[in-house]
Amino acid sequence: MNSLMTFWQTDFDMPVKLTADEFLKKLKALRSTRTADSHSHVAFDSTDKILGVRMGQVFALAKEFTSMDLDEVEGMLESPIHEMRVGAVSIMDFQARNKETTDERRKELFDLYIRRHDRINTWDLVDRSAPWVVGSYLFDKPRKVLYKLAKSKKMPERRTAIVSTLFFIGKGDVDDAFKLAEIILYDKEDLIHKANGWALRFAGDKDRKRLIQFLDEYASVMPRVTLRYAIEHFDKKLRDHYLNLKKAG
Repeated sequence: MNSLMTFWQTDFDMPVKLTADEFLKKLKALRSTRTADSHSHVAFDSTDKILGVRMGQVFALAKEFTSMDLDEVEGMLESPIHEMRVGAVSIMDFQARNKETTDERRKELFDLYIRRHDRINTWDLVDRSAPWVVGSYLFDKPRKVLYKLAKSKKMPERRTAIVSTLFFIGKGDVDDAFKLAEIILYDKEDLIHKANGWALRFAGDKDRKRLIQFLDEYASVMPRVTLRYAIEHFDKKLRDHYLNLKKAG
C-alpha cells in the first residue's frame, strides 16, 4: 500500500519543478532531427544550438512553467540552445500578459529583457516577447529607451524598438510607431525593413490618414519590402499608386 501511494504521489501528485534544468529535461524529450533541420535558419550563429522542438510545443511547455522565478528564466536565457531561450521569453510573455502580475514583477520582466538583450538576439525571440514585456510596461511611461534601442548597432535591439510599439498601436497610440519607423527607415537589415513595414501596416489600420501622410513623404525612397508590407491592406488602386511612386523614385 505504501509503495502504491508513493507511486501515485511521485508520478501524478508531485508538482513540476519550475527550474531551468527541469525545462531542459522536458524539452529534450520533445526533440526531433527533422525539426532541427527545418529550424536551422533561425540560429543566431554557429554557437546557437537548435535542439529540434516545434515552436508550438515550446510555447505549450513554457505555459506549464509560467510562474517560474526570474533567476531561473535568466538561466534559460543563458543557454546556447535556441529553444531554451524561446522558452524563456515565452515565460516572460505569459507573465507580462497575466492580469494578476504585479507592477513590481512587470518592471522586473522589463529590466531582465533590457539587461539580457545580449541573449534575446534573434528576430523570433524579439517578436515573441517585446510587445508585452517591453511595450505593455512602457505604455504609461516615458519611452526614451525605445529611441536609444532604435539607434543601436545590434539588429535585435533595433527590432525591439519597433516591435514594442505593436502594443501601443493595439491601444490606439500610433505616434511612437511612426516616429520610430522614420528613424529606422533606411536600416541596412532586411529583418528591420520587414518589422518596420509590419508596424506601419498595423498603425495604418488604426490611423489610415497618418499612414497616407507617411507614405506620401517616404514611399519613393523607402525599402521596397517595407513599402509592400505597409500597403498590404490597401485596395489595388492605392497599392499600385505607391508602388509606382517607388519606381519613379
